Amino acid sequence: MNNKAKALVAVIAILAVGLIVWAVATVPEVPKEVPQPDKKVMSYDGNTISEEKNGRKLWDLTSEHIEVDVDTQDVTMQGITGHFYAEDGKVAELKADSGVYGGKTRDVKLTGNIIITYSDGAILTSKELEWKNKAEILTALGDVKSVREDLLITADKIESSESFNKIKAMGHAHLERNEEKAKAMAEEMKKSGGKADE
Repeated sequence: MNNKAKALVAVIAILAVGLIVWAVATVPEVPKEVPQPDKKVMSYDGNTISEEKNGRKLWDLTSEHIEVDVDTQDVTMQGITGHFYAEDGKVAELKADSGVYGGKTRDVKLTGNIIITYSDGAILTSKELEWKNKAEILTALGDVKSVREDLLITADKIESSESFNKIKAMGHAHLERNEEKAKAMAEEMKKSGGKADE
């Protein structure tokens, strides 16, 4: 091997060693996992939360189990019974499987087997129920059925405002006046306890 070939092999060897040293030296370090502080949660069984405005109770919810995030004051609930109170004295009694209460917004969202019975005899079932605190609007969502006297309403969504005196049905809404059908539907709703049709 002549001197030029030996020099070329030496240069290639030096470059290869330099490349290996560079690759090993510049391997990024695996980021260290920063431990997150544990979420501080308080748990209660059989507790009630409520909301008041100007000295008037708007609603109360009693749950079999409640968890409260200490930092955000958000609440998750299981096995819910409760009431929404109108200014004119009407009361809506409700049941739901689970729900959440936003600590900052004071909004409520209930899910699962919603059934509401109003003090005037009306009844409503849905998959979800939302209370928007600031607007004071109660919204039933998903396979909503409502009966009041001889009026049947089915819809994707029903909003109730102005102390349950104003109702708006939206999405596949159907209204029918038929006393016999209304009574039969009300009985079916009571028997199902808010469970959606299978």
